[in-house]
Amino acid sequence: MLSYWLRAVRIRFLLASVIAVILGLAVNWWQHDSLDLAYAGLTLAGVVSLHASVDLLNDYWDYKRKIDTETKRTKFSGGTGVLPDGLLKPSQVYRAGIAMLVIGAIIGSYFVIERGITIAVILLFAIISIYFYSTRIVDSGLGEVFVAIKGTMIVLGTYFVQAQNITIQPVIIGIISGILSSTVLFVNSFPDYEADKAHGRRTLVIVLGKAKAASGAWAFPSITSGIIVSSVVVHILPAFSLVALAALPIAVKSCHLLKETFDRTDEFVPVMKNIVSYSRITGILLIIGFIADHFIGRIH
Repeated sequence: MLSYWLRAVRIRFLLASVIAVILGLAVNWWQHDSLDLAYAGLTLAGVVSLHASVDLLNDYWDYKRKIDTETKRTKFSGGTGVLPDGLLKPSQVYRAGIAMLVIGAIIGSYFVIERGITIAVILLFAIISIYFYSTRIVDSGLGEVFVAIKGTMIVLGTYFVQAQNITIQPVIIGIISGILSSTVLFVNSFPDYEADKAHGRRTLVIVLGKAKAASGAWAFPSITSGIIVSSVVVHILPAFSLVALAALPIAVKSCHLLKETFDRTDEFVPVMKNIVSYSRITGILLIIGFIADHFIGRIH
């Protein structure tokens, strides 16, 4: 039963939110040479709970709308399969999604009391958007936008809990983190194109059409890399942030392969796998960049 629930919350995809939290902590540590471990742990628990809520509610609604019963499931797309395969009941998954949302809201409310209105704004956005993500938000074609904002908010919220202010660095890193998550969502939505479209979803791939979307996939890594380079040039981010560009060849290779295989699901799986790797590695390298710059700064 535990394995079913771990599958339902898409345990390996939770890493995106974990990396976003650590990015917020790394930026704060780089700037202020401080880290409240208790608050860091509580922040991580709250963010993971909210992320799990999104995934559980998404599985529930996609099953109810018959999207996940009509698409070909892969390791990276088509839902988790726990409901189509009868491993869990829809009511169980829905209640678990709401429970995770409540847990995240309780933790967030504690930080509202401790840190004030800024966290309240972030928390309110999170609660409303998570609940309506799999219906209103995705149906309106704003899924990728929501995920980008979500990634930004995680970094900003984590940073604010530690520093009690906001500077340009966590904003920039948050945007990068958000775009990386949107890249994964965008690419992983290709195999679900027909089922999503048939049942009223409007992903960016549906809005653009598969061919145009495949050609436009370059925009995601291009924007991410452009932000990193330009931010280093104008001295917003440390020069060590450029280490994150080491993951760029993975994205380049994936975008080439994407154009060739976007209509062939079995051959498309490596593209999705590589894009997930690109996103995670870029985030981890950014963390390493801030840590390295901090240590070298202390030596000098």
